[in-house]
Amino acid sequence: MQNRSDADLMQLVMQKHRPALEELYDRYIKLVYSFALKSTQDEQHARIIVQAVFTRLWTSKSGYSAEKGQFVNWLLTITRNITIDHLRREKRNQRFVPVSPEKWEHIPDHPANNPADVLSRKLIREQMELAYRYLSQSQIELIQSLYWEGYSLSEIAQMRNEPLGTIKSRLHQTLKILRNHLIPEMEG
Repeated sequence: MQNRSDADLMQLVMQKHRPALEELYDRYIKLVYSFALKSTQDEQHARIIVQAVFTRLWTSKSGYSAEKGQFVNWLLTITRNITIDHLRREKRNQRFVPVSPEKWEHIPDHPANNPADVLSRKLIREQMELAYRYLSQSQIELIQSLYWEGYSLSEIAQMRNEPLGTIKSRLHQTLKILRNHLIPEMEG
C-alpha cells in the first residue's frame, strides 16, 4: 500500500478496501488533525473532525478526481468544510440551554405563576412520556438528534451511515406514532 499513489488508494477506498483507507489515514492524519486543531483550538473537537473526515472518505459516493487537482488539496477542502459545519453546529448548540423535563416545573412563568398553565404543561409532558413508550430506541434517538440537538436529516443519515430515505421514513413513522398517541389524549 505504501508504494501506491493517493489517487490509487482513493480508488481502492471507493471499493471499500480498508488497508487503503488505513494508508491514507497514516499519510494524512497529522495534516488533518493540525488543520482541525488550528481551526477549533480544541483537541476534542479536532479529533471529532478527523474522524468525520476519514469517515467521509470511506462513505463518499464521489471520490477524488486527479483532473481537479492534487489529492492533498481535495482532502483539505473536505477537512475545511467539515470543520466549518462542526463549528456552526457547536455555535448553534451553544444558543440552547438544555433543560431536563424535571426542571421545567421550576421555571417561573411570565408574568405570573398561573396554576392552570403549570398543570397544562405537566399534562403535556406526561402525555409525551407515555407516547415515547411506543417508539423504538432508534426513533427516540432520531427525535433527539433532529429536534433537540439541531442536526439535519442528511447529517443524521451520514452519522448513522444509513440512506437519507431510511431516515425520512423513520421520521414519518415516528411522527405518525406520536400524533396517534398524543392527539386523542389531548382532544379527550
